[in-house]
Amino acid sequence: MNLYANAGPLNIHNVRKEKENTRRHQTPQNTGTETHLIITSTHIKHTFELYECLRNIYLQEVIVRRSEASEQLQCITNLTEERDLLLTKITNLTCDGNKMLIVELVVSTDEWINYQTSLYFISSLKKNWTESRRYCTERGADLIIINNREEQDFVKKISANIWIGLTDSEVEGRWKWVDGSTLTSGFWDPREPNGRRGENCALTYSPGWADYPCSDLFPWICEKGSLK
Repeated sequence: MNLYANAGPLNIHNVRKEKENTRRHQTPQNTGTETHLIITSTHIKHTFELYECLRNIYLQEVIVRRSEASEQLQCITNLTEERDLLLTKITNLTCDGNKMLIVELVVSTDEWINYQTSLYFISSLKKNWTESRRYCTERGADLIIINNREEQDFVKKISANIWIGLTDSEVEGRWKWVDGSTLTSGFWDPREPNGRRGENCALTYSPGWADYPCSDLFPWICEKGSLK
């Protein structure tokens, strides 16, 4: 009976020692878990901060691109308004009948040019005055009659050194147009006409008109009424 009574306290002591040993073995495991949690939390924090940084960069880029797109759209709008304003000015200029020389060249398939109320043909060949006129009359036209400064400037712009429908072949010094009308005022070069015999046909060149021998070869301009 004494043997069994002594066994009780001995067993309790052993149990306590086992619990302490177990506790000592478990402590390192708990410490490792806590460290792992701290590292994971720090990683998540850094990842979130990186995400926020990238998100801010992206948002700034979007704002910049929208701003640039807005500026480009405004520029296009301004150009459109300027174009419309220019078209309005051109329309007003035409409607007001501005007397500045505006040469409207509308070339048809047969090489006739429309200007104001007449059609014009500018030759690329050279003929004497008589043959040049014949070329025109065979096509229902005649050598050009220059009636005003605008028409003279028009001719100067499109060509030079060309026969016009003016001659004094009937009476020396009395210049007539091909329609029989007498020249009252013209656009002669200040040195012309020089009155030399045999220079009975007129051509126009940069300084103005000049009299030349009708047998000389030059290009010419035909004129006929417009169909407008």
